[in-house]
Amino acid sequence: MTLLHVLILAIIQGLAELLPVSSSAHVILAEKLMGFDPSAPEMTFLLVMLHTGTMFAVIAYFWKSWRQTYFSSWENFKQQAGFIIVATGITGILGLTLQEIIKHVFFDGASHFEIEQLFSNSKLMAAALATVGVLIILSSRFDRGQTGELNFRRASIIGAVQAFCLPFRGFSRSGATISTSIFLGISRQKAEEFSFALAVVLTPAVIVKEFYRLIHTQNLQHTQIGHLIWPSLAGMLFSFMAGLAALKWLSAWLEHGRWYLFGIYCLVFSGVVLALS
Repeated sequence: MTLLHVLILAIIQGLAELLPVSSSAHVILAEKLMGFDPSAPEMTFLLVMLHTGTMFAVIAYFWKSWRQTYFSSWENFKQQAGFIIVATGITGILGLTLQEIIKHVFFDGASHFEIEQLFSNSKLMAAALATVGVLIILSSRFDRGQTGELNFRRASIIGAVQAFCLPFRGFSRSGATISTSIFLGISRQKAEEFSFALAVVLTPAVIVKEFYRLIHTQNLQHTQIGHLIWPSLAGMLFSFMAGLAALKWLSAWLEHGRWYLFGIYCLVFSGVVLALS
């Protein structure tokens, strides 16, 4: 893999990650077109590093509004942190349960099974893209400018929906969680803020998991790790810059009633993935 490959993937990741169109599906398709195996540990690690860049973009972009929403007072912080903890906990429990179900039902309980094996399945990715596309369109039709706030019940439902984004590449996390929030009557701004707050909490755990998988699976030496990390750090920087641009785009379309267009795009891209599979 050359630095040009990393740069292309970083730009795709940065633009698509923070839009509800599934960055993973776009990056995986790009990897296949370049001749790479998306399920290989070094590729999943690169993808996670690109996610890290967009995570920092999220923090930079939302910090001002989060400071007002989450850090305005100690009581408010405890309440909002509780919502995030509940949603993330449910995501983890259901996500792991779903992984075990997939392992035992579809892979006969194979001891060597890893959820990353699903990432290169184009038909599964296309189905996930189509599903989230329909979800986005329906939530847009349902949206009447709600002004609802978060509570523990709503946070739990959002966390449960988010769990399905973990094993199925193409099922956009931001698209699913924001759409679910709109269905539950939460205001667009609160839905967006909460969705990306969850992303910031999840990303470090995913990074640690993929780094462990990279070392454990490949039995890499320190020199080999350095060889992979430096290009990934460059990609992280580019994905950070592209991510900031994407967030401005997302906020504008969400606030001006163009949310459904992302759903249409997901449906079209689902067809593209099927055609190229």
